[in-house]
Amino acid sequence: MSNRVVCREASHAGSWYTASGPQLNAQLEGWLSQVQSTKRPARAIIAPHAGYTYCGSCAAHAYKQVDPAITRRIFILGPSHHVPLSRCALSSVDIYRTPLYDLRIDQKIYGELWKTGMFERMSLQTDEDEHSIEMHLPYTAKAMESHKDEFTIIPVLVGALSESKEQEFGKLFSKYLADPSNLFVVSSDFCHWGQRFRYSYYDESQGEIYRSIEHLDKMGMSIIEQLDPVSFSNYLKKYHNTICGRHPIGVLLNAITELQKNGMNMSFSFLNYAQSSQCRSWQDSSVSYAAGALTVH
Repeated sequence: MSNRVVCREASHAGSWYTASGPQLNAQLEGWLSQVQSTKRPARAIIAPHAGYTYCGSCAAHAYKQVDPAITRRIFILGPSHHVPLSRCALSSVDIYRTPLYDLRIDQKIYGELWKTGMFERMSLQTDEDEHSIEMHLPYTAKAMESHKDEFTIIPVLVGALSESKEQEFGKLFSKYLADPSNLFVVSSDFCHWGQRFRYSYYDESQGEIYRSIEHLDKMGMSIIEQLDPVSFSNYLKKYHNTICGRHPIGVLLNAITELQKNGMNMSFSFLNYAQSSQCRSWQDSSVSYAAGALTVH
């Protein structure tokens, strides 16, 4: 093996968010300055992965709960948008670039995960095509900037897992979630509504379409807050809500369930909800975003 350091470029910089470090820094600072840190220190957060013009202000509510003084390892669980994957995959690089500073992958933890035989490797191409993890890197870098040389990241691409696989991966990650120096970032948007997403659930009793979407999303969010993976699966089967990070969320809920069995007391709260636009007709489309945090008592 050569010991050449392999980097993943910030492939969505310049399109999904600005490639200018100073500009990006100012934007993130602006969003973070407008929100309160009511749930610090978070052990896990759920936050969106859309372009920052759409969801930057929503994501700030989650990242404001991160405590850089105690966080040493950040697990980032993102759904796979482009490649079929029935398990989870690990990156094949050492460094993830951001316009702010480079983030280092924790090769020790990667080694432990790889040894389980439960993971595959993603190619550099897959890694750079995927946005679900990358959109969390600038926010992670910003939240951690006061301790920037003291933490590592563990990116995990999560496939279309069966319920039993979500349980297995939840069990595996639970021992990492139990450690206060670890943070889990779970990457997910909420409802993708409209013809272009082939999803048009509408409960007219809620009023306008966007109200129905909000009601549907908030039903799912309150089930997540109950920390019950089975109820969440049942909700998805019933409404088919297009929550793209449902598998990473399922893994987190199963990890929490595992720790609760061992007497650990935790609570999850959503702190913000937003929609990219308000749908009023069948021609419209929107994506919803939610930000929340898990705290351990």
